[in-house]
Amino acid sequence: MQEYISKQVQLLRPANVIYEAISRFDRLTPAVADRVEEWQATEESCSFKVKGFTVRLRMAERVEPKHVKITGDGVPMDFAFWVQLHPVSECDTRLRLVLHAELNMMMRMMIGSKLQQALDQIADGIAAAMR
Repeated sequence: MQEYISKQVQLLRPANVIYEAISRFDRLTPAVADRVEEWQATEESCSFKVKGFTVRLRMAERVEPKHVKITGDGVPMDFAFWVQLHPVSECDTRLRLVLHAELNMMMRMMIGSKLQQALDQIADGIAAAMR
């Protein structure tokens, strides 16, 4: 399994506030619904379409206020996606994303660097949304 780690971003908010925002898929609806097709979400799972392909995600683990672990259901590759929070002070939290994905050699060569870029962009997007 390959590991991709985003850059660390600073969020000037308490870790528990960030955790509350990211620990339930239904709370992400206002930020995500207009960016993907056919967004559906409950507290524990979500689904949406990207380029005609349906993606289903579920919350696999939550440790307040440190991290959430998300896994894919019904997608063509095994993966786990972690959102890690590290409180530095009361209103300073560092966020990092970690993706563990099972990719064959060809897929690694084709999309490995794109996954890294995507993680960095998602981290920046979360930081911008939490301002």
